[in-house]
Amino acid sequence: MSLWAMGDFHLAFTVDKPMEIFDPIWKNHEQKIQKYVRKAVKDTDTIIITGDHSWGRDLEECEEDLRFIIELPGRKILLRGNHDMFWDVKKTEKLNDHFNGQLEFLQNNYYNYENYALVGTKGYCYEGKDSVEHFLKIRDRELERLKLSFEKAKAAGYDKFIMFLHYPPTTIGEQESPFTQMAEAYGAEQVIYSHCHGKERYDDSFKGEVNGIIYRLVSADYLRFRPVKIL
Repeated sequence: MSLWAMGDFHLAFTVDKPMEIFDPIWKNHEQKIQKYVRKAVKDTDTIIITGDHSWGRDLEECEEDLRFIIELPGRKILLRGNHDMFWDVKKTEKLNDHFNGQLEFLQNNYYNYENYALVGTKGYCYEGKDSVEHFLKIRDRELERLKLSFEKAKAAGYDKFIMFLHYPPTTIGEQESPFTQMAEAYGAEQVIYSHCHGKERYDDSFKGEVNGIIYRLVSADYLRFRPVKIL
């Protein structure tokens, strides 16, 4: 069994949102995702999909997109992204009940992979689109959700963690943040995130080993739509 990750599928089977208008690499990206995930991931594996699953605004509009994910091989664990409007933050358990194990939703909880706890939340970084006060409010709320995820796993006896975010763990230019500090405090071995698109954002992203933690960017376009093996 292996653990894989990739994020930002940006599926739009029932809404008009062609991704290739942003970058030619996105042309026929659904076919690329399907091809490379099926080539790499086995039914006995687990894949974490780190947010921005669908452009749909509710479950009805997302139904075909989420069905596409269900039909991919392996156990699928989903993180909430900034574009996932179908995911009511207060109803994660209802989503888990609705999909009855076909998809699993990671927020305010944790999942296990062998002797690891998989913890995570959407996260937040400053992109200059909102006031500092608004940014701090959302960031602190996400930090509380992440702490809850860690604490639930710790209470269950886990002491090995892999941490997942949708947003990068740091704002551009930062060498640390409350997210990296929390990862270090709980001893996370890896921090996996996505959200970043385009060469400039790839280059600015927080990657590599820092203070004993491996940071990985797994945006689908950055990976050329090939899932990356985490363990």
